Amino acid sequence: MTIRLLIADDQEMVRRGMRRIVESQSDMTVVGEAANGADAVELARTLGPDVALVDIRMPRMDGLEVTRRLVDPAFPHPVRVVVVTTFDLDEYVYPALRFGASGFVLKRSGPALLVEAVRAAVAGDSLISPQITARLLQHVTGPTTGRRARKQRESVLTEREAEIAGKVAEGKSNSDIARELFISAGTVKTHVASIQRKLQVRNRVGIAVRAWELGYATGQLPG
Repeated sequence: MTIRLLIADDQEMVRRGMRRIVESQSDMTVVGEAANGADAVELARTLGPDVALVDIRMPRMDGLEVTRRLVDPAFPHPVRVVVVTTFDLDEYVYPALRFGASGFVLKRSGPALLVEAVRAAVAGDSLISPQITARLLQHVTGPTTGRRARKQRESVLTEREAEIAGKVAEGKSNSDIARELFISAGTVKTHVASIQRKLQVRNRVGIAVRAWELGYATGQLPG
């Protein structure tokens, strides 16, 4: 299967660089490029790409609104979105994840991470990097869970589910979690599906966001 991508970024050099990276993969092709958010939505409607690489700051419609529209089940061809941004735009990335983006990469992260993010999105998974996502989520949620979050935490997940949600938020894969908890990867997958349903989120990034909010993520972040 060839993965069909749409690139949305207002900088031509950035679009050209991302195109070069993804098209270096034998199973990926770019079907369209957009220099603004409104064009990105229209191209997605017309071309039906599998994944959209979306910048946050774009003219006519920002990446947050683009993300919200593309992942909406009512969209003619719902698209998996990977937000491509810079660290100082963390206040924008957090809402994008809440809107249902499948992940995000920093523009300076390099080709391998971008390709990995695309593959994760297509697989129905999410790219959660311990060095990037976990630190960012901790930064934007901060120590503000408070009494309301603690009260909610008590009744949302089972003890095992809470443990797994925390590990997802720390950037660990199902196989990593299975190894640490001495359970099968299939069991972890079942728990993750249950966690998504209970927390009412679309994917692993959504789990990570809610886990940080509710205080399930307790592991040390990489320095």
